[in-house]
Parts: sequence; C-alpha cells; structure tokens
Amino acid sequence: MKRLILVVAAALATGLFAAENPALEAAIEKGAKFLLSKQAEDGHWSDPQMPALTALPVWALVGCRDAPDEAVAKGVKFVLGTQREDGGFYVPKPGRGGSGLGNYNTSVCLSSLFESGKAPVPALLKARSYIASSQLTGDDTMAGGFGYDKISRRRYADLSNTSYALDAMRRTESLEELRTTGAKADVDWEQALSFVENLMKKEGPDAGGAAYNERTPQGGTSTNTQGRVMLRAYGSMTYAAVLSMCHAKLDRGDPRVQQSLDYCRKNWTVDENPGMGNQGLYYFYDIMARALSAAKVDDVGGHDWKAELSARLVSLQKEDGSWYNANNRFWEADPVLCTSFAMLVLELCR
Repeated sequence: MKRLILVVAAALATGLFAAENPALEAAIEKGAKFLLSKQAEDGHWSDPQMPALTALPVWALVGCRDAPDEAVAKGVKFVLGTQREDGGFYVPKPGRGGSGLGNYNTSVCLSSLFESGKAPVPALLKARSYIASSQLTGDDTMAGGFGYDKISRRRYADLSNTSYALDAMRRTESLEELRTTGAKADVDWEQALSFVENLMKKEGPDAGGAAYNERTPQGGTSTNTQGRVMLRAYGSMTYAAVLSMCHAKLDRGDPRVQQSLDYCRKNWTVDENPGMGNQGLYYFYDIMARALSAAKVDDVGGHDWKAELSARLVSLQKEDGSWYNANNRFWEADPVLCTSFAMLVLELCR
C-alpha cells in the first residue's frame, strides 16, 4: 500500500493525473467545429493551390480528442493529390520560380501527413527526399538553409523555411527504416546549424535573438557601435532558431541554446510577437510552443508558458470558434490559418 501511495504521488507530481483544463478543451472543440464548417467538398481548406493551408487544419484536427475521421481523410486525400513526381507537395507556378513555394508546402504537408497516420509511407519518403535535395550547399552564409522554393531565380534561404524543413525531417526520421530502395534521405545537420548560428546576434540588446535572414529586415534594422547597420532579431525567429538547434541535437544546456533562451526570457510576452507587434502573431505562438516543447522548457523567466499562452489564446477566440489576426501580413487574415495554429498550440499546452 505504501508503494502504491508513492507511485500515485509521483504521478500527480508529474502531471500524469492532472485535471483537464475545461476552458482549453472547450476552445479546441469550438475551433474544430469552425474548421469543419470551412472544409470544401473536395477536402481542401482556404486556397487549393497552397496544400499547406489544408495540411495545417488536418494536423490540428488530428490532435483533437475525437478526431473527425471523415474530414481528416478527405484533407489527407486532397494533400496527397498535390504531390509531384519529384516528391514535393505543391502546385507548380511557372511565374514563381517554377515550384509554387515547394519547400514550405512540402515541409508542412509532410509533418501533417505523418501525424495523421493516414498517408502511405512511399509518399512520405518521396517528400523526405524532396526536402533533403532542397537544402542549399556551398560555402557562403546561405549554405545549409532552405528557402520557399527548390527552384528559384536567386540563391535564397531564411530561418522560417529552414525551421519548418528541419522540423519535418527530424519528426519523420523513423520512416527511413522503412525505405527499401535508394539512398536514405537526410539533411546536412552541421551545415544547417551553421546557417542558423549565422543569423543569431552575438552581442548588444539583441544578443541571443535571431533574424529572418541576412537580407530581409523583417524586424527592422539597428546600428552597432562600429556604425554597421544590422538586421534586428525578433521573437518568432528566435524561437525558430531554438527549435532548429534542438532538432540539430543541441540540448538546452548548450551555450547557443541558452543564449537564445535568455533572449526569450528578456523579451517574454504572449501579447505580441516581440519586435514585430501583431505581425505573424499566430505563427509566433505556434513556433514558440514547438520550440519550448523541443527544448523541454516549462518555465521562461518565471513564466509558466503553457498556462499563460493557453489562457491568452482562449481569450482571443472569436464567438464562432475561430481565431483571426486583423494584420494580414503572412496571410493571417485567414481565420483557417490562425485557427489551425491556435489549436496546434493548445494541443501542445495540454
């Protein structure tokens, strides 16, 4: 009996028997009903030329306690129908480098399909090969990163697309054990880590933070003590750096991860995307949750991030069950996109 009491006490201490959060569960349920009401007859959501915008709600619905099988199956079927011969999930757009945001779409779709458990393994392995072949090589600062497209008019990579690609590849790495023909697909993790490190700020008020890439001032610019204009770090990219470093198998004790987590502590908020305000707010929530989960961090500067983030999201939910950003940068005026991000976050916050 004494041993049983100790076991139960340990389980309670680790949250195994923790009571459900009724507000959180109700928010997820309302969000699911909203998404179901917006699915097209052929299974897609939002824009049929952007399979990632169908993959995200599929992924969110899979995480529901009572996942709606028919809707998920229709969404999975639609996404699978967008797979090209090269393994990527995208709709070709010749005027846009030829691949229609192939890297972004494929990374999101691969993660979603894998989590659904409803996609054939050969399709997922082809997608892994596509992503691995999309990583930039060479010896410049773009090497190791990923851009929106595999086929592009210019050499380009950014931390957002890189984090999506690395997340998909690490999430699905177990599939390679099922590959029966051809070489196993993987990315160059060392070079990917170098790309991420190059975008991290080493000193000054932004120390530990990360920028989008070395060309695009998404978060604005600042001038250092030597008079050099620098791209500013901001919240979502710093969490993208944390996630990418964890996937490259650096643990939270690594000095590089610690420096980025220090930036997150100094700039902690769930009210905005630090350095960007409401721009990309729901993406910020999603990448924050995935990064802190990967780093196995429960407390950020004295803040219980799961409790604060879930409470914030519950407070932002609209009456119809959706979430929505009035700032349309990064497509966030689309309530399907924001609702998918919010539900994925709440499911992690369980």
